[in-house]
Amino acid sequence: MSLYTEMFLTFAKIGTFTLGGGFAMVPLMESEIVDKKHWLSKEEFLDVIIVSQSSPGVFAVNMASHVGYKISGKLGGVIGALGVVVPSVVIILLIAMFFQQFKTIKWVEKVFMGIRPAVVALIAAPVFTMAKSAKLNKYNFWIPIVAALLIKCFGVSPIYIIIVAATAGFVYGRMKRKQAKNNNQRQKD
Repeated sequence: MSLYTEMFLTFAKIGTFTLGGGFAMVPLMESEIVDKKHWLSKEEFLDVIIVSQSSPGVFAVNMASHVGYKISGKLGGVIGALGVVVPSVVIILLIAMFFQQFKTIKWVEKVFMGIRPAVVALIAAPVFTMAKSAKLNKYNFWIPIVAALLIKCFGVSPIYIIIVAATAGFVYGRMKRKQAKNNNQRQKD
C-alpha cells in the first residue's frame, strides 16, 4: 500500500469515527499518527495542534492538512484534508436524507443524549495531554487559567491572547538566550 493510500485511509478512519468536532479527534489522531504509525513525535504533534488552532478554518481539516504536509509535503496535506472531509460529507448527506424520518424515534433521541457526555470527555482528554506535553509547572500553570478566564469571563478574543502569548514567548526566549550568552561569556573570562 502506498503512503498516500495509507494516509488517506488513516485520516478517513479518523474522520469517520470522530464525533464532536475537531478537538474530539485529537486523541484518535494522536493514537494513529504518533503512537501507531510513528509519523510524528509527540512534540511535533503538539506543534501541529498549536499551528492548526492558530490557522483560520476548520480545526479538523487544519490538523489533517498540517499533519499530512509534515509527513509528505503539499500532496500529503491535500490527502490528509480529503481523508478527514470525505467521510464527514458522506455521513452528513446520509443523515440529511433520513434524519426527518428518524428524529422523533425515542431510541434515536436517547442515542444522541448518550453521545453528548462522551463528546465532552473526548474534548477534555486532549486538554490534559496538551498540558502534560506543554510542560506546565509551578511557574507557568497560571497562564492557561488566566487565558481561559479572560476568554470566558471578560470576552477577550482568543486572537489577542495568542498574539500576547506569542510575543511574550518570543521576548522570554530572547531574554533567556541573552542571559545564557552572558553567563557563557563570564565563564570564559
